[in-house]
Amino acid sequence: MDEMEEELKCPVCGSFFREPIILPCSHNICLACARNILVQTPDAESPQSSRASGSGVSDYDYLDLDKMSLYSEADSGYGSYGGFVSAPTTPCQKSPNGVRVFPPTVPPPPQAQHHLLPHTGVLPPVPRNSCLTCPQCHRSLTLDDRGLRGFPKNRVLEGVVDRYQQSKAAALKCQLCEKSPREATVMCEQCDVFYCDPCRLRCHPPRGPLAKHRLVPPAQGRISRRASPRKISTCTEHELENLSMYCVQCKTPVCYQCLEDGKHSTHEVKALGAMWKLHKGQLSQALNVLSDRATEAKEFLVQLRNMVQHIQENGVEFEACLVAQCDALIEALNRRKAQLLSRVTKEHEHKLSVVRDQISHCTVKLRQTTGLMEYCLEVIKENDPSGFLQISDALIRRVHMTENQWGKGSLTPRMSSDFDLTLDSGPLLQTIHQLDFVQMKVPAAPILQLEECCTQTNSATLSWKQPPLSTIAVDGYILELDDGNGGQFREVYVGIEMICTVDGLHFNSTYKSRVKAFNSSGVGQYSKTLVMQTSEIAWFTFDPASAHPDIILSNDNLTVTCNSYDDRVVMGNTGFSRGVHYWEMTIDRYDNHPDPAFGVARADVLKDVMLGKDDKAWAMYVDNNRSWFMHNNSHTNRTDGGISKGATVGVLLDFSRGILLFLINDEQQGPVAFNTLEGMYYPAISLNRNVQVTLHSGLPIPDFYTPGESEAAGSVC
Repeated sequence: MDEMEEELKCPVCGSFFREPIILPCSHNICLACARNILVQTPDAESPQSSRASGSGVSDYDYLDLDKMSLYSEADSGYGSYGGFVSAPTTPCQKSPNGVRVFPPTVPPPPQAQHHLLPHTGVLPPVPRNSCLTCPQCHRSLTLDDRGLRGFPKNRVLEGVVDRYQQSKAAALKCQLCEKSPREATVMCEQCDVFYCDPCRLRCHPPRGPLAKHRLVPPAQGRISRRASPRKISTCTEHELENLSMYCVQCKTPVCYQCLEDGKHSTHEVKALGAMWKLHKGQLSQALNVLSDRATEAKEFLVQLRNMVQHIQENGVEFEACLVAQCDALIEALNRRKAQLLSRVTKEHEHKLSVVRDQISHCTVKLRQTTGLMEYCLEVIKENDPSGFLQISDALIRRVHMTENQWGKGSLTPRMSSDFDLTLDSGPLLQTIHQLDFVQMKVPAAPILQLEECCTQTNSATLSWKQPPLSTIAVDGYILELDDGNGGQFREVYVGIEMICTVDGLHFNSTYKSRVKAFNSSGVGQYSKTLVMQTSEIAWFTFDPASAHPDIILSNDNLTVTCNSYDDRVVMGNTGFSRGVHYWEMTIDRYDNHPDPAFGVARADVLKDVMLGKDDKAWAMYVDNNRSWFMHNNSHTNRTDGGISKGATVGVLLDFSRGILLFLINDEQQGPVAFNTLEGMYYPAISLNRNVQVTLHSGLPIPDFYTPGESEAAGSVC
């Protein structure tokens, strides 16, 4: 009920509807609010000018007040009676409901707004030549002599508003409590009385005749109690006439007088009750559809709310992952920092060691030098020449030797005080500045579009798409099929397209297919597996695309001849690689005893020579008397018995045994023609212009032939 409240409020005043009227655009508005937003057109005469004319009759007739034209053109800006209705030039306002409202050009006096005229019980008069703009769709409507009264009152809406307001009123009290009535808990629909629990037990016991009474909650009882009886509606043009019919053309209820002398006299009309039931049914059907949409919307909202929760959970998880990754980078940087500091410490200690060693060495030498100098000075002070000369040479040598020890380089530091290490942090800083989020997720599993997937004979077409909400880039897709016999999957397509047709499958086989997507981050999950069944019967026709240009096809590519005297080759449009297959060709025309060849061939067989001349075909060529088997231009097994017009040539290809044999008129022609056949083979024939044959494919195996064990389980086609 709370969601319905906005439907029950006027778009102008924002309050519950009071005396709502229905505008031609199907919107509703309070009668008093409609009065307040009227706009007077420029050619309308003011009340003052009317009074100044000396006329004794007022231009405002209370009986004609609240009248307005119902003939407005939808959204065109043109009124019903000729003139263009210009939009009001006054600025628009907004009602409490947020709808734009155009106020009247001259605001009515305060006592005229939502108030009745004294002692009359009616609203103030409405000036003629006024216009009204719907506050919701802004459709312009022009007043005529009927004024606002020309709009029908929406009694249904008024009743709904009344019941809604009553359902929101204060709690109902028990009607049988004598002092301090307690709150009612039930209402008896038959007694039409509200009871509290003690009074119900005392005055309305559930036994006897009262046991059949229906007790309902007070709120429900109040609504049903307050529901007003069905009112008899009267015509807006003929106020004394009841509405009894419905005009189909105007889509409005009409009275009997409207049909007799009104504008509806020539219109199609139907019974009001019948149309009431019909429209109720249509509204119910529309509500059912809308209810389904509302249910879908509720489910969608639940999905969105779940998405909010998932986003929050994924956000927390992603933030934790980001923090962990950054912490790992910081930890790695700290480890590298410790390693670099260790190198600096080693360099520092090495420099100190070298300098300290040099200091120690220089200190010792300097002490020795100083001692030698002091000793020499004391020797020089001696006055004994002979004694001085005895030691002077040795002292001179020692002084020179000591002086040489302090030679070049001995007074140069062995180690620089500078650290010849420079930390190259530029690339790392640039990398840190470029650190950003990149796509690291593999694509989601594709969705197979079942409505577009199908099989035709021995071909399968598959179509897929990415999940609707997936934003992960896809570089391509991988389609896989099994071998049609429950074996392992194998890749049959890799590419960016999302539809693929696989040809050359086995007949009467069940294939499983799946697809996955990939990008630079890796390969995603597989889609759901789709099971497909190829055709049970090996239907095929001749293939015009691979036929020699001299070949002539007709009868939906089932009948073939040639316009050349030389042999030309045409193949079937379906290849075989497994199973047992049998087809026949009927000789429609056979002139001058030619020798057509029948058999199988690879896809790249020569098309301008007799079938069997190269190593890509295995055939039997036959004339009117005898036949030969031929492969790679080698002729074997001459057999008596030829063909003529109306004859039938059969070809049986059995992959379970790897053999090929031929029949003429349902009789085997010669021994097994070829064996050890493996791979893909296409039905083929070579002929010239003297022969015309018709193909019959998908035939059952001849009765005399027994398939191999691997084919006896049902794969024979």
